[in-house]
Amino acid sequence: MAIKRTSEAEWTGSVKDGSGKIKLGSGAFEGAYSFNSRFGEEVATNPEELIAAAHAGCFTMALSGALGRAGFTPTKIETKASVKLEKEGEGFVIPNIDLETSAEVPDITDEEFQKIAKGAKENCPVSKVLAGAEISLKAELK
Repeated sequence: MAIKRTSEAEWTGSVKDGSGKIKLGSGAFEGAYSFNSRFGEEVATNPEELIAAAHAGCFTMALSGALGRAGFTPTKIETKASVKLEKEGEGFVIPNIDLETSAEVPDITDEEFQKIAKGAKENCPVSKVLAGAEISLKAELK
């Protein structure tokens, strides 16, 4: 079973002075982004923030599922993902993503929890794609 999700982005103007809109295919979120929301302090979204949200959400669900398969029912799981963007040569790279999670899980040892959390990190689909995925491109000039 393959599931396909979509999102859209639009940009007008130059990279530094222009602005854009990002829209999730589900309609659950639509927001502005700009050079200053990505590299400065403007309050709007940016691609890295959206990657962090996707990773935090995916990992948290993966951890809940892995705990359940191991016989544990989490009461609560909270995860923060921090995506680092830095200059490299003429462009930018995301050298690392830090996941910080805390969970309330009755009757589990820290050793069991650490093992399950590590497996969830390695097996969540967003972790896998961020580790390196084939990216196809269809480009059309209008």
